Amino acid sequence: MINFDFNEDYILENDFVRLEPLSAKHYEELLEYTLNEPEIWEYSMVKCDTPENLNKYIGIATQKRIDQKEYTFAVFDKKKQKFVGATRYCDIFLDSNRLQMGYTWYGKEHQGTGVNKHCKWLLLEFAFEKMQMVRIEFRAYTENLRSINALLSIGCSVDGVLRSNAICPKTGVRRDTMVLSILNNEWNETVKQMLSGKINPANTI
Repeated sequence: MINFDFNEDYILENDFVRLEPLSAKHYEELLEYTLNEPEIWEYSMVKCDTPENLNKYIGIATQKRIDQKEYTFAVFDKKKQKFVGATRYCDIFLDSNRLQMGYTWYGKEHQGTGVNKHCKWLLLEFAFEKMQMVRIEFRAYTENLRSINALLSIGCSVDGVLRSNAICPKTGVRRDTMVLSILNNEWNETVKQMLSGKINPANTI
């Protein structure tokens, strides 16, 4: 039975990061990335590259949660003691035990620091073990090698490529999208232990 309520404010955290539901209060916390690092959203269909777009982003994410379609988290780095980005569950289908994780972004200083792996651990653990998901899907444009390599490093398998399925909002050029996924049996048998070892080498499960 699915154990998930869109109206509940879920907090996912460990010693390194805290994920809390995105809301209007995070606008000021995230504005510095919009003002100083607009290139973060080069490959994203949803951009926060202007103050107006950041406000719109938060508003749409909030409405998607109300509509029970998506659930977006703001990411707090406990070591840096600041909010450093956002990530979300999207395309949530509780009736078939599957969802997609994506729209993830972090300030440039916080990329490659381990924040992403800690976030993915918390999100995967919650989705597979609390929400009882069977399939978790990820998508990335084929030219976005940073994201693809990051997904492969957390144990994703490549399902295939959707050819010419999206349009770059900046250039109008059509793009190919790579689809990756993790299944619940893969999480239980290999991925959980592998990812746990990466975020805490001393930890054994």
